[in-house]
Amino acid sequence: MTKNKFTFLFLLIQCFYSFGQKPNIVYIFADDLGYGDLSCYVAKDINTPNIDQIAKQGIKFTEFYSASSVCSPSRAALLTGRYPQRMGINTVFFPESFTGIPDTEITIPEILKEKGYATGIVGKWHLGHHYQYLPLQQGFDEYFGIPYSNDMESVVYMRGNEVESYKVKQQYITKTYTKEAQKFITKNKDNSFFLYIAHSMPHVPLYASEEFIGTSKRGLYGDVVQELDWSVGQILKSLREHGILENTLIVFSSDNGPWLAMKEDGGSAGDLREGKTFTFDGGMKVPTVAMWKNRIPQGIINNEVASQMDWFPTIANITGSSIPKGLVIDGLDISKVLTDKGNRKNSDLLFLDGKQLQGYRSGQWKVKLPYKGFRGNKWKQLVKAHDTLLFNLNTDPGEKNNLFEKYPEKAKEILKEMIEKYQDMGKLPPSLITKAQADQSHFKKQ
Repeated sequence: MTKNKFTFLFLLIQCFYSFGQKPNIVYIFADDLGYGDLSCYVAKDINTPNIDQIAKQGIKFTEFYSASSVCSPSRAALLTGRYPQRMGINTVFFPESFTGIPDTEITIPEILKEKGYATGIVGKWHLGHHYQYLPLQQGFDEYFGIPYSNDMESVVYMRGNEVESYKVKQQYITKTYTKEAQKFITKNKDNSFFLYIAHSMPHVPLYASEEFIGTSKRGLYGDVVQELDWSVGQILKSLREHGILENTLIVFSSDNGPWLAMKEDGGSAGDLREGKTFTFDGGMKVPTVAMWKNRIPQGIINNEVASQMDWFPTIANITGSSIPKGLVIDGLDISKVLTDKGNRKNSDLLFLDGKQLQGYRSGQWKVKLPYKGFRGNKWKQLVKAHDTLLFNLNTDPGEKNNLFEKYPEKAKEILKEMIEKYQDMGKLPPSLITKAQADQSHFKKQ
């Protein structure tokens, strides 16, 4: 038998073996990637052919939102299907935090383990780094990565619950994560698995390996994104070589919008307004594509509202996993949206900045409550004060034209709907304490 015939037969056997198996799920999460940073969206100076391939062979969402405009809350929402405010996760965790995601929360890997799934995470965790908050205590079988953002103190590689290396060469983070992800796929190719690849990039400080430096038309930021795209290509290659691509749902998304305060190192929101740390669409609308061969039709462009919280109930549905009775889930099952056989149950979303309710989207309409403004600093850009705002996002995706005075009754209707939706959440827990100021009064005496 020739080598080519043997390879074909091997792949045919693998495909036959996987038929009837529960689908594998690979969720790839970029950090601070903007709506204007992929060539399958609006980027002209960054090439992302592998991510574009997912969009062409599957579905591209144009109205997809994170549940928060910053890291930790958005990740908690993705893994639980719940607004992070229900967990008291209203800001980011730090290396000095004594808090993390509550162990009472039910996560995607926890419901999948009950169905026999192997579960792994490679990359950034950022939901608490003390033992009880780490991935292995939240449903994951394996963990390798940096437990928080790459600009924070004590950047280390952890494996499981232990520090494996205190020396992290950041220019090789993306390559290191990719190799670890490929190892997980190879190890679990004969089982159903959930692999969560949470990249540290393109969060600052930016790093790319030598072969990607100078490859884009947008400086180092573009180079970093193009290396992320290479990583996606390597994951697709591994799935294909093991004959399991046909039975794998692959999702690529971002935790929130671009960090515009970082200027050329902070990415682009395209035509959307503002970026990370703000609840305008530039901070919370994120590029999201998904592919599942023979299940998701090719070339779907979906213009309905959807959110990261929707993946929890969707994954539960397509894997036959059970959601505990009485557990409040804010996300909605979008499995029919993926297969182009139906719509999301509704098209609304609350916009919260920490504990503060700031806005609401209902269909094509979005309302924003009055804001006192922010004068800007090194980590958050200047935003002027504004009164109540009303936008029609179908005609004004950049949130430039305030229609409040033109449609006051519509504004009142949406505001009433927003208040009812927020009140339905009930009493929310206090914010988890993530940082306390050190007493440095002794230095002042010197």
